[in-house]
Amino acid sequence: MTWLGVQPPNSVHAVVTDPPYGLLEYTPTEQAKLREGRGGVWRIPPSFDGSQRAPLPRFTVLKPSELLELERFFLAWGRDLMRVLVPGANVVVASNPLLSYLVSGALSRSGLERRGEIVRLVMTMRGGDRPKAAHVEFDGVSVMPRSMWEPWLMFRKPLDGRVQDNLRKWGTGGFRRISSGRPFGDVIESAPTRASERKHAPHPSLKPQAFLRKLVRGVLPLGQGVVLDPFAGAASTLAAAEAVGYESIGIERDPSYFKIATAALPKLAALTIAEDSERRGQAR
Repeated sequence: MTWLGVQPPNSVHAVVTDPPYGLLEYTPTEQAKLREGRGGVWRIPPSFDGSQRAPLPRFTVLKPSELLELERFFLAWGRDLMRVLVPGANVVVASNPLLSYLVSGALSRSGLERRGEIVRLVMTMRGGDRPKAAHVEFDGVSVMPRSMWEPWLMFRKPLDGRVQDNLRKWGTGGFRRISSGRPFGDVIESAPTRASERKHAPHPSLKPQAFLRKLVRGVLPLGQGVVLDPFAGAASTLAAAEAVGYESIGIERDPSYFKIATAALPKLAALTIAEDSERRGQAR
C-alpha cells in the first residue's frame, strides 16, 4: 500500500490479483516454516499417486482478531486503489469460499462497486478429508466438501457518466468479449497449474496461464491500458498480460518471490497454451 500511496491518480486501468487470503500465511515466520517443510499455518500434504501435492494454507486456524485485521487491511487497500484507478476500472481479486465474504464486504465499503464474481471451475485437493485422527471410525464422513471451484471477486470503480461515455474517455467500463459472437463469461473452466509452470515459478499459490490469460485479456474492454497486480508473487499475472499484449505493473515485497518472479516472467509468458491459438482463430 506504500507504493499505491505515491502513484498518480487515474493511472491504472485494471487490477487482477491473488492476494494472501488471510495475511498470516505470508508473514516471514510462516513463510520460513513453509520453505523448511515444517508447515505451520501451511498444510504440507503427503505425495499422492507419486505426485507431490502443493502446500495449502489452513484458513480455519485464523483467530477472530486475525479475521478483523483481514477486513481492515482490504478496506484500506480498496481505498488506496480507488485513488489510482481510472473510472470504470475492473478489480478482480482471487479469494476463498471461507473468507470471500470478509474481503468482499471490505472492498464494497471502500467505495468499489461489487459486480459479482468469476467462478474458476477447478478440482483441487482442498477438503474432502475424513476427521483427523478418527478417519477409520468415521470412514464415511468428509469434514468439508472437496473444493471444486474458486471465487474471483469482481469490482469496478464507479463510472464517469454512462458506460459509453466512460469507454470513450477512459477505455474502461466493461469486459472484452471473447469474440464478436461470444461475450466474456463469469465461469471459466480450469485445470490445476501444470508442473511445467511450477518448475519455472515455484510459488505455493501459482495460478495457471491458461486461466489467467483468459481473465487478464477480459479486464481491458478495448485491449488498452495498464493492468496492476499488487501481490505479484511469481509474476504469473504479469506473464499473462505480456502474453496477451498488455502493459502491466507488479508489486511484490518478499525478496525470495521477487527473485523468482524476475526469472519466471519471460518463461511463463513464452509458454504455448492451447487456448491462445483457439482465441486467435475466433478473432479472425
